[in-house]
Amino acid sequence: MKGKAVTVLLVEDDPGHAEIVRRNLQRSRMANRLVHVEDGEAALDYAFRRGPYADETVHPAPELVLLDLRLPRVDGLEVLRELKSNPKTKSIPIVVLTTSSAEADLVSAYDLGANSYLVKPVDFGKFSELLETFGYYWILWNEYPF
Repeated sequence: MKGKAVTVLLVEDDPGHAEIVRRNLQRSRMANRLVHVEDGEAALDYAFRRGPYADETVHPAPELVLLDLRLPRVDGLEVLRELKSNPKTKSIPIVVLTTSSAEADLVSAYDLGANSYLVKPVDFGKFSELLETFGYYWILWNEYPF
């Protein structure tokens, strides 16, 4: 992703958490485009170019998905299952970014193909630090096959 425009799809129903992610990625200049949707159904519509997201010139495909697990309409594990089981989207890295530290959620996410699982710290400063480190790793340092 180095040297090219990066589109990150943020799937987060908590507006406060979404704002923290947006500010940190923007401040660190980690993502050229952050697309925020608030529920799992909208995430699937965006990823599969359906409905209001059908025009790829306006809504480019994401190169990275940040996915909360507790979502309205379609939960995060179902979004993960659908994206990783479809040949068109299975290679998109998906990072679970959630408040859940439950072992069952962690195991389920990795079983379904999550590329990483991060638990959101309650402390604002630690959450910001986590996002800064995340940004450097996933967007600047990690190598991708596409």
